[in-house]
Amino acid sequence: MTTVSEPNLPELPIETAEFSKNPDPFAAAARAVHPWLARFSQGLVVHGYQATKDLLADDQHFHPGFSPVVEFYGLKDHMWGRFMEEMLLSVSGEKHQRLRNSVAAAFTPRRANQVRPLMRKVICELLDEWAPKGAFDFAEFSAHFPVAVVLGLLGVSAEVVPKIQLGLENQLSSLTFDPAAKPLFLAGWDVLWKFSDQLVSAREASGAHDPNSLLDDLIETKRKGLLNETELRFMLLVLVVAGYDTSKNMLALTMRQLIARPDAYARCGEDLSYCGKVLDEALRHSSITTPYRTVSCAFEYGGFHFEKGTVVIFATALAGRDPAAYDEPLRFDPDRKSDNRHIAFGRGAHICLGQFIARAQLEEGLHLIAQRLKNPRLTAEPGWRPFLGTWGYRTLPIAFDPAPVD
Repeated sequence: MTTVSEPNLPELPIETAEFSKNPDPFAAAARAVHPWLARFSQGLVVHGYQATKDLLADDQHFHPGFSPVVEFYGLKDHMWGRFMEEMLLSVSGEKHQRLRNSVAAAFTPRRANQVRPLMRKVICELLDEWAPKGAFDFAEFSAHFPVAVVLGLLGVSAEVVPKIQLGLENQLSSLTFDPAAKPLFLAGWDVLWKFSDQLVSAREASGAHDPNSLLDDLIETKRKGLLNETELRFMLLVLVVAGYDTSKNMLALTMRQLIARPDAYARCGEDLSYCGKVLDEALRHSSITTPYRTVSCAFEYGGFHFEKGTVVIFATALAGRDPAAYDEPLRFDPDRKSDNRHIAFGRGAHICLGQFIARAQLEEGLHLIAQRLKNPRLTAEPGWRPFLGTWGYRTLPIAFDPAPVD
């Protein structure tokens, strides 16, 4: 039996800037040694499509969450460490179901469609402000869109974004296993915790209740004894952090692909349904997430023995570019025909809760952006975020021809 302890697996330098900028040569070299599994400094990387699909759905042998990250930084007794180990993404079983149920009604497909007018309002207001400039950093622009939608769902004004933006930016730097990131994300954590705590306290003190506010619903859930004080604040932060960092990165990656395909970009402005096809291809081609798991009990898969306690990262972006699953996987084609759906939103019990909101807001965003920013083009080389955590552009400088507003 071949085991993961034997030195026959390739190394993937997923923590390096070179990998973030262009992972494909490294992935191709790794596949030449093993088709779906590699090592990195903290454990293993699953990068093949079928293995990712199978193992992400395996809630029996894996424990979700970020305990390895907390241990790496030595912060198990810090409030940030509690957040990373006790929030929705990091727990299983009854607790996970209870936490998920506390917000599930706000993230159904029906609710996502009901929120589309809010999404259009937010992106139109942003475009009214930014489009007259004729040039800007699209990554910076996109940072203001999804989080404003999530805050709208919560019943919170988007005016708070500048106050917490740096904290949001720094929070997921913790997932890079970089000691230099520690003071940054801890400083960001202090800002975010203060924001969450004060927001909940102020809303409770006001005595107001908005039936359309998810925050008020969460407070009511706490009053019924289904969430405690800390769980309520952690849930609020999960929603805001996820709403900020994931969809904005996906929007910028999609925009970069469309800049190189002006016909597809123009069609996005004409056909909302086509934006959905573009988005599905972008999620396959450039998924931003790298879910973390820890092996909870030893098991066999694909001829390998996974030892208990092993840290496993799922490189969903590489799974979407697996030549064993897709013909010409590096080619971006919104009209692609394939039996293999992307797995960018994960699998199993921890499949992305916000996937329907994310899809709807990205579709609406692409549709209206393509109407207002004509002939977009790059003006400088983009900058990249780390591959671990939420991959994407740190900077995406563009110029364009502003369309006249009716």
